[in-house]
Amino acid sequence: MLTAAASFFNGERLTMARQLAGLKKSHLASLIEMSPASVTAWESGTKQPNRATVAKLALALHVEPQFFGGGAPPRINRPHFRSLRSTPQIARDGAEAFGQSVAELADMLENAVEFPNVSLPDFPIDSETNLMTPEKAALETRTFFGISAGPVQHVVRQVERNGVVVVFSEPGMAAIDAYSFRSAARPVIVLNPVKDDYYRQRFDVAHELGHLIMHHDAEPGGKMAEAQANRFASEFLMPAAEISQYLPSSTAGKAWAQLAEVKEYWGVSLAALLFRARSLDIMSDVSYRNAMIRMSQNGWRRAEPGRISTLEMPSMLPRAKELLSDSGIDANTFLAGSGFPVNLFDVATSRIPSTASSEF
Repeated sequence: MLTAAASFFNGERLTMARQLAGLKKSHLASLIEMSPASVTAWESGTKQPNRATVAKLALALHVEPQFFGGGAPPRINRPHFRSLRSTPQIARDGAEAFGQSVAELADMLENAVEFPNVSLPDFPIDSETNLMTPEKAALETRTFFGISAGPVQHVVRQVERNGVVVVFSEPGMAAIDAYSFRSAARPVIVLNPVKDDYYRQRFDVAHELGHLIMHHDAEPGGKMAEAQANRFASEFLMPAAEISQYLPSSTAGKAWAQLAEVKEYWGVSLAALLFRARSLDIMSDVSYRNAMIRMSQNGWRRAEPGRISTLEMPSMLPRAKELLSDSGIDANTFLAGSGFPVNLFDVATSRIPSTASSEF
């Protein structure tokens, strides 16, 4: 096993494993008592580590030695991160490596289990001609998906039905909010594992769906692209023509009770409803500011009241894992030869967020 790994060592897979572990080259070098220059040479492919070093690398990075002998990691588009400038590079690298791992595991599962075909519309935004706006893209997407008037009943299921992989990241990557990317096989949405809020999670999924549909070539993390994704999510979940009549112009009187009912019906947060009322010019700037002050005073900016406490759960990869298990194939058997750690596979195929950080 070690001989094979040493004779065919793919430096790109070392990079992926190192980034997945959240390590800089210098840190990895110190763990295996080698120089950072050696790590750089192995990752670039200009040098090959010997068998003993491959074993040390595997131990330090929590993978099997044969992990390094696989093909090049899947090529993915640069992920759309919410706050690109405020997110440390090492965190972005880790999130991208996790995304590559999910894409590769999904491809492995698809060789054993049938997945839905990828069926997403393509509505690139043209800011110069305004032929396509985020709002129009959202309405066209609802039509494309066959969503009738009213709330989207299950956003995660809707995007999975159209071939998008949805997963939770592991808690060690909780500093990164939800993000998305396209891979050669299929698009992927990665959800924050500690954002335990049904209403906000639905908006996150719709936001990332907007990126996948509108922003093939947009620079990730740009303010314009993020604002467009928010506009898409708002129209996708709360079409203006349908929700306007339910939004109050202020929060006086029974408005909060009214907003609470609208929140439950449409499956969106109070914050999203208030912003929607402001963006549609139903609520004035003053009324909106007063409402947000009240939200802060009540502690609702951090955790809003709501009747639904269970998150929408991914099912594409979890169901594939269950089908394998029903056929007598456990995780260790399925991963044999790939070098992927079982705990990474468990995170990627979980219906619910992992509650404890794990080492890959």
